[in-house]
Amino acid sequence: MSDVTSTDLHHILDRQRAAFLQAGPPDLKQRRTDLRRLKAEILKQRTEIVRALKTDFGQRSERESAIVELIPLVQSINYMIAHLGCWMKPQRRHVSAYFQCGRAWVVRQPVGVVGIIAPWNYPVSLALVPLATAIAAGNRAMLKPSEFTPATSAVIGEIVQAIFPPEQVSVVTGDGDVGAAFSALPFDHILFTGSTAVGKKVAEAAARNLTPVTLELGGKSPVVIAPGFSMQRVADRVAFGKLTNAGQTCIAPDYVLVHENDRDAFATAYQDAVKRQHPNGYAGSPDYTAILNMHHYGRLNGLIDNAAAQGAQVIRLGSDSAANHVLAPVLLLDVTPQMAVMQEEIFGPVLPVLTYRTLDDAIAFINARPRPLALYYFGDNRIERDRVLKNTVSGNVTINGTLMHYVQDDLPFGGVGDSGIGAYHGKEGFMALTHARGVYRQGRFNAATLLQPPFGRLADTITNLILR
Repeated sequence: MSDVTSTDLHHILDRQRAAFLQAGPPDLKQRRTDLRRLKAEILKQRTEIVRALKTDFGQRSERESAIVELIPLVQSINYMIAHLGCWMKPQRRHVSAYFQCGRAWVVRQPVGVVGIIAPWNYPVSLALVPLATAIAAGNRAMLKPSEFTPATSAVIGEIVQAIFPPEQVSVVTGDGDVGAAFSALPFDHILFTGSTAVGKKVAEAAARNLTPVTLELGGKSPVVIAPGFSMQRVADRVAFGKLTNAGQTCIAPDYVLVHENDRDAFATAYQDAVKRQHPNGYAGSPDYTAILNMHHYGRLNGLIDNAAAQGAQVIRLGSDSAANHVLAPVLLLDVTPQMAVMQEEIFGPVLPVLTYRTLDDAIAFINARPRPLALYYFGDNRIERDRVLKNTVSGNVTINGTLMHYVQDDLPFGGVGDSGIGAYHGKEGFMALTHARGVYRQGRFNAATLLQPPFGRLADTITNLILR
């Protein structure tokens, strides 16, 4: 695949829009057929997908790639196939007593051409789940994968080209300039997944065309541990969430808020959990993923050094490999809010630990910062749990676990504020990429026919009845 130009982008969009207008929305049978073909091609290219991911990252667990990329993707497609018929049915709506001879309903209409901008951290699932959603909604799509994962982008291009003509789905590649030109196209909807900083630029470019956006961003997702909770249990699940893809996950636990009396117990339990999950170490391990490139490897080490310089206790839980940009897990204690590691999303296997005295202190700490994409709460006391959930705002929540809300197909996935705009997955994705078209069929007789000029006493009587 070769990179495209701005002229190419406009040509592809014009071609797709013309084809959409000429052919009209695909029916249920065609959408299901397209989704099944997409799923079949993904499974056919499973080995190539995993190999490409390993090439792009340098070191990426093949099993983890299948678990975190392919399983959610295939499950999502299966869910859409199973429920699409119900989502597409017109919905009957209420008609007031004065218009009872009429009928009202809502149909979900494809918006047209959807632009999808995918990130590098999960370059397969975060490209193809939105694509499958656009197809389920009856749209055509242009997909811009990340320039930082070229091998994976090439496989995605092969998958798409094997199934769809370019006037239905096109994959375009290029650097940041191409990405900027892509987001400036007059799409009917843009679905972007990536950083908050880039998301703001995408939203600004889309606003010039009044293009609706769904922005799946990130942020600092906190873990709140209730006093006295089982530290082994919480440590296992936090370690899983933090070290999956070496922490390069938008909903990874970013920092821990633990009661001051439980801090040392958590620190010990976390170190034990990390060793249990990765007994073979990190550099060269078949179960551990490298940081994508040297830029991000250096950025993460900069955060660690900054924290150490300001008094944080740095606990390294293994050996790094700078040559292969493999960063072993790091636990940070005695962390303060002023440290750089608490000012930006970490996106790596570095876990800061902060303490609180009361749950209200923890709630206040979260609320003093931008709203996170995810919140994790560990605790068995329902009253305390409900207090935390009621008084905080986040994209989604997992209770007594991490990450697992993402793979629930019947839950919307999305952020709020700095962590995103809108949501997708399952039905919410279908709703986001369709237009709710209200339709009213006027009956032969209803009050509206009596509220037309020339007005008289009867119109006054009906108006007064309605305005009671």
